[in-house]
Amino acid sequence: MRKSTFNGLPADALRFLGDLEKNNNREWFEANKQRYVESVKEPVEAFAAALSAGLMKTAPAYATDPKRAVYRIYRDTRFSPNKTPYKTNAGALFFHYVLGKNEASGLYVEINAKHVGIAGGVYMPGPESLRLIRVHLMENHERFEKLVKARALASLMGELQGDALSRPPKGFPPDHPAIEWLKRKQWYYWRELDPALAKTAELVPEVLHRFTKMLPVVDFFNEPLLAQRKRLAPLILDL
Repeated sequence: MRKSTFNGLPADALRFLGDLEKNNNREWFEANKQRYVESVKEPVEAFAAALSAGLMKTAPAYATDPKRAVYRIYRDTRFSPNKTPYKTNAGALFFHYVLGKNEASGLYVEINAKHVGIAGGVYMPGPESLRLIRVHLMENHERFEKLVKARALASLMGELQGDALSRPPKGFPPDHPAIEWLKRKQWYYWRELDPALAKTAELVPEVLHRFTKMLPVVDFFNEPLLAQRKRLAPLILDL
């Protein structure tokens, strides 16, 4: 990919997202759709392209086409009590090209009127992915502890977050030294930065820097999923 010349989102991107938060309805959005395309959609796709170009140098497995990385602004309201039709942030997920979107460990960034949010890890694993990650954690907990205790990572991204069970998961020893990690249903980092960063040329290098520091942990969670995919590859090819 070509070297990025991305210099930040236009100032109207944050204004638009703030306005949308106050006017989250179809009538307002349709009247401002061209503004959305010019101030948010196209610049965010350019931002995602610049991030992907940077990842090609440091973590090529996570370089993702902007069309696939950037989330649509339209919310799925079918199963949500929140019936507002639009997201008030612009988000992009960079996922391992073998594992695909959402269930595996990945790198995420979002921008809204209040913050630039940067994340990495596992957010919505399915039952089998969850089981594989827990087994992997149980068998490699000492290596995992070293990764999450890295000073540079902690200073940039804080502590690993995520919802957890109140009791040990079924089939896992309650006296295991990593039982608190095994109780987790999610493992991810999340850090919010000043939204003004989004309007500067520092946006891409700042996000990439934090992505790079999270990468050893992100990779750790994907190890068992990649191993499982490799074991199943002959069966998949036979279909």
